[in-house]
This record gives sequence, C-alpha cells and structure tokens, in this order.
Amino acid sequence: MGHREHHATAPRTIAVAVLTLSDSRTPAEDRSGDAIVALLEAAGHAVAGRVLVREDPPVIRAALEAALAGPAQAIILNGGTGIAPRDSTPEIVGALLERELPGFGELFRQLSFHEIGAAAMLSRALAGVARGKLLFVLPGSEAACRLALEQLILPELGHMVGELGKA
Repeated sequence: MGHREHHATAPRTIAVAVLTLSDSRTPAEDRSGDAIVALLEAAGHAVAGRVLVREDPPVIRAALEAALAGPAQAIILNGGTGIAPRDSTPEIVGALLERELPGFGELFRQLSFHEIGAAAMLSRALAGVARGKLLFVLPGSEAACRLALEQLILPELGHMVGELGKA
C-alpha cells in the first residue's frame, strides 16, 4: 500500500492530550498550549485533556502517567526540552518509550534551523511510542509548537495512529 492509500484509510479524528510544562506560565499565559489546541481542533482532532504542570520530574511523570491511562491516542508535551538544569522532559519521556521516532527530532531541528539558525541544536525535541500511544516532546515556544504541528505532526497524525492500530 502506498503513501496515499495509507492516508486515505487513516483515522480522521485523533484524541490528543496536551501537557504544558512550565514553572513560569499560568493557564491564562499558556500561548503554546493554546496554539497546540487551536491547531489540533482546526484539523478536526479532539483534545482529550489539557494540563499545565510545573517542571518537576515527579509532577511531570504523574501527569504523563495520567495522560497515558486516559483516552488520548497521542500526547503532546511542550516545554523542558532545552539544556538548562531543570529541562528534564526528554529524559522522563524517553524512559517510557518502547519505540523512538528519531526522524521527528531530526526533522524538527532541521526545520528549526531554517527559522532560528544554530540555536536549533539546543532543542531536544523527540517522539515515540509508549503503551500504544504516540508521544511528542516539543520546546515550549509557541513558534516551535506551531512549526512542529503544522509541518510534522498534523500531516501524519492519523496515519501514525492507524499504523499503531494494526495487529
């Protein structure tokens, strides 16, 4: 089956949980989370939950475990992907991944390079599969989240969920 056939048979509506990880934002100031939700909904997907949690590994783990136990087929986390000492999202998510999608991070950094230059190398964005669900780890900036959703996640989300559903 070719690329077009895969897309033609892919689910059209995916349930997605959104987790924003930040020590400085409030729900009213979560522009990245707002952008993710708006882009998902505009593409016809359902938001199966949204939370804002502080950048504390046990708190992040608990929020991620709750999302993994919920109805979401995919989980998008934003924040905590840099190199500062508190940036631990890739390690937390990476420990749960059964299969990593290295191409996601590679492509994201390549696309970011065209927008922000060499600073793109500071991003530790990643994606993979845990417990039959897709996980995407994005930087906390609104521009980075829009780039990832528009260029990478939304074009393939239904296809990826369809592939995960195969026996």
